[in-house]
Amino acid sequence: MTLVVPYDGSALAEAAIDRAEQFRSSVDEEIVVVTVIPNNESYARERGWLQDDEAFTLNAVVSTLRERTVASRDGVSFRYVTVGRYAATGTIASRIRTEIQRVGAEVVFIGSDNAGRVVTSIASVGSKVAAEDAYDIFIVRRPSEAA
Repeated sequence: MTLVVPYDGSALAEAAIDRAEQFRSSVDEEIVVVTVIPNNESYARERGWLQDDEAFTLNAVVSTLRERTVASRDGVSFRYVTVGRYAATGTIASRIRTEIQRVGAEVVFIGSDNAGRVVTSIASVGSKVAAEDAYDIFIVRRPSEAA
């Protein structure tokens, strides 16, 4: 069984990784963190994926995300997919679902403050990923205590 965590750098995405690690302690499975990276400097800066003086490059963003997600965690791997500068939310959710299927996930941990309220909400990538029935969903709506 593979556990997947879609990751955008938010406190809830961090909490989702923490919850996946807690869950994994009872099933001893791999955790795969998946991020969709738009070719959009503003998007990356708004999410804190770059330092203020850092140039926008894919390598810089991937390095930051990898450091935040897997550097101090055993059994956690990082995957990313790139999309165009103006990718719609539906595109991002679709790419996440594709990666979830590609790794054969059985459980997905989504950090979202609105994915659990109404799964069909049009505003949330998390809700679109949660609408899939090919895997179980664990929705994290509270940040980790340390966050």
